[in-house]
Amino acid sequence: MRFEDLGTPLCDVTFVVVDLETTGGSADDSITEVGAVKVRGGEVIGEFGTLVRPAGSIPPMISVLTGITDAMVAHAPRIEAVLPAFLEFASGSVLVAHNAPFDIGFLSRACASHGLAWPKPPVVDTVRLARSVLPRSEVPNAKLATLARHFRAPVQPTHRALDDAKATVHVLHGLLERLGTQHVDTLEDLLGYSRQVPQGVRRKAGLADGLPDAPGVYLFKDDRGRVLYVGTSRSLRTRVRSYFTAAETRSRMRDMVRLAHEVVPIVCPTPLEARVRELRLIAEHQPPYNARSRRPDRSLWLRLTDEPFPRLSIVRSPRGADAAIGPFPRRESAEAAAACLVDAIPLRQCTDRVSVSKHTDACILAELGRCGAPCTGAQTREEYALVVEQARVAMTQDASLVMSRAFARMTARSRAGRYEEAAALRDRLTAFLGGAAWSQRARALAACPQVVAAAPAPGPTGRWEVVVIRHGRLVASATLNADAAMGAGIRALVATAPYAEPEAHGLPASTAEETSAVLAWLEAPGVRPAMVEGQWCSPLRGAASVATQASRASLDRLAPLNAPQAGSHSGHYAADASEWSDASKSGSDPVLEDLGGRAVVEGLLDPRHSLDKGVIERHAG
Repeated sequence: MRFEDLGTPLCDVTFVVVDLETTGGSADDSITEVGAVKVRGGEVIGEFGTLVRPAGSIPPMISVLTGITDAMVAHAPRIEAVLPAFLEFASGSVLVAHNAPFDIGFLSRACASHGLAWPKPPVVDTVRLARSVLPRSEVPNAKLATLARHFRAPVQPTHRALDDAKATVHVLHGLLERLGTQHVDTLEDLLGYSRQVPQGVRRKAGLADGLPDAPGVYLFKDDRGRVLYVGTSRSLRTRVRSYFTAAETRSRMRDMVRLAHEVVPIVCPTPLEARVRELRLIAEHQPPYNARSRRPDRSLWLRLTDEPFPRLSIVRSPRGADAAIGPFPRRESAEAAAACLVDAIPLRQCTDRVSVSKHTDACILAELGRCGAPCTGAQTREEYALVVEQARVAMTQDASLVMSRAFARMTARSRAGRYEEAAALRDRLTAFLGGAAWSQRARALAACPQVVAAAPAPGPTGRWEVVVIRHGRLVASATLNADAAMGAGIRALVATAPYAEPEAHGLPASTAEETSAVLAWLEAPGVRPAMVEGQWCSPLRGAASVATQASRASLDRLAPLNAPQAGSHSGHYAADASEWSDASKSGSDPVLEDLGGRAVVEGLLDPRHSLDKGVIERHAG
């Protein structure tokens, strides 16, 4: 178990307990004495003490309180000479002070006044700690003298810096002893303890005991076995421990911890499998304290209806539609994508079912030339089918037509000073490209009966995460050593992995969020395909490629979609649609330039679609 994952044990922490005497309590007063004690593991390993000559005289009242007079400090070093030695003494340590804001404030201001960098070390305030640990029924106040007597310190405070620092050391040790019964075992626990953490939450810290330091999923359950919350982490023990400290600030999570009766760990061989298991468990158990991922069925899709004269429809499931794009998190996003598509391709927008034989009157869109009016018979079924095919190609293969026409509209609005309308068109295009790009990436992966990929595992070198994906669904994973047996391990993993049936709609047999996690892992730097059955490829002019080309050719030069500032040039530059078209047709293809050494394979795309006869096959190395 790695200490860096668990935190720094308190027995290994070096504390420097510091105390100052000053000429007063305001920020303009001066330091007259510095005392510090260095301790580790309960043992004193160093002391630092010196008087300091202040800028002015010491007030008589302060001299009576501390016993430090002007004569005593007349030959003492100035603070600018003391600070470097103190900073060296305290280097790499945790500073402890009784009423830390006072002492640390004086030290940091002194460093700033003399051009020294304050190292900003971790700070423990024994006043604040004592107020959190000791009830008033046990000690009436948190004064240093009171606490020193309570913990029977052999050194009592005397208003001299070194004596007070020694007394504070014993107070610190007494407080740490009390904290040991409350699962405060590390520096991170200590630094967070003095913040307000309810006792009902602290008492549950024992639920993290015995959890493994490994990636996986954890389930908080109540006393009836009901799953309250599901989460995932690269280190189960470290993550679960954080729920019982001040690091967890969400009130909803604190309520959950109060109800928790046990934590069930599920160790996973890879973080990707942990993430996928988390999503599946959330969908299965519907935990009340999981705010996200509980309703994967609420995602929206944009698809062509199945009727003689199809139209765009927003649905909850692709349901076998090969041209469905999405998923969209909100209905507004799906409507924006649909508006972008019908702006470019004149699909009918009426919701009535159009009969092949029975005709009706034309709507306003037909009069405006934005619809071929199949409802009136002005457009035959065969003619309308060409429009539908154009839309299907834009959704699944070639988004350049939608892009070029959207650019033309944005340019016209921008040049006319109609910046809000141009921004709305931009948002529509973004929604369409996002939904189309995701579905194209997901379908490309789902079309492969099997993909086996590997990536270097975090931590010690020589280990690899290996995953098996079938029709876009994660079915197995393992972390293997990079040795002679790795090949046999991969073959065994593939042989024992469960089978996944392909879906009729061509998308992976999993939720959209799960598919996104798998795609993100596969597309991360360093991932290498080991076995690929089928062609893992995407359309050359698919939504993602078109968006990349557009951003290189024109998008970054498109006129700003807001009003000009006073005094600016009135003629905003806007990229012409022709510029996008020229860039996409030129021999220098920015997408192909980005590929570097990646292979380009010929595809058998229908030439009627006016597509380049090629697809980009992904290779990770």
